Amino acid sequence: MVEFFLAGSNRRNAKGINWLGWEKIATRKEHGGMGFHHIYEFNLAMLGKQGWRLETNQDTIVSRVFKARYFSRGSFVNARLSHNLSFVWCSIHASQVVVRGGLRWRVGNSSNVKVWSDPWLRNGDRVL
Repeated sequence: MVEFFLAGSNRRNAKGINWLGWEKIATRKEHGGMGFHHIYEFNLAMLGKQGWRLETNQDTIVSRVFKARYFSRGSFVNARLSHNLSFVWCSIHASQVVVRGGLRWRVGNSSNVKVWSDPWLRNGDRVL
């Protein structure tokens, strides 16, 4: 049986570690669990939020540091893995597929739109 811990207090002495089995963590919230059934997908979604922030909030200190270090010549969605990488960057980079999957252009003056290669419609939508 795999056990996980949650930092916090237990009921007896108001300190310590709470050990929970995977069954309790993966059980739906309606049935008294934590609802973490798809923990990998949840983690990827949270990393995707960070990737989206790197893409859209390029004036923040974190975005500037990551851009200078890992994708100085492009954007987050086009960044490639190279050498001497941090664990944090590798984790955020793994979420690129999630960010790309939801990325769409909003056409303004049309100077940066690649008509033939950029996604225009969601998957499954058809032009009639």
